[in-house]
Amino acid sequence: MVVGIGKIIFRLHDCRSLKGKRKIVKSVIHKIQNNFNVSIAEVGSNEMHQRAEIGFAFAGNSINVINSKIDLLFNMADEIGLAELIDTEMEIISL
Repeated sequence: MVVGIGKIIFRLHDCRSLKGKRKIVKSVIHKIQNNFNVSIAEVGSNEMHQRAEIGFAFAGNSINVINSKIDLLFNMADEIGLAELIDTEMEIISL
């Protein structure tokens, strides 16, 4: 079994409240879930309305497939355009 985990950090411009941040984060998460079979959630910077951290996990049986899916997810997160992608992290674990 292969598990791929990662984190995406966004900068949210013109976001002045946690309510506005929540709307953007939910929209990003929903768009990613519609395109990938992935577990995804906001995992950090919960009280900062100019920054969002989203974590995700994939499971599969091939390192190449998981790596490809993570790359596609990062590209899509950048192309959504609701927030500026400022950093990404990923790790692939083979069990």
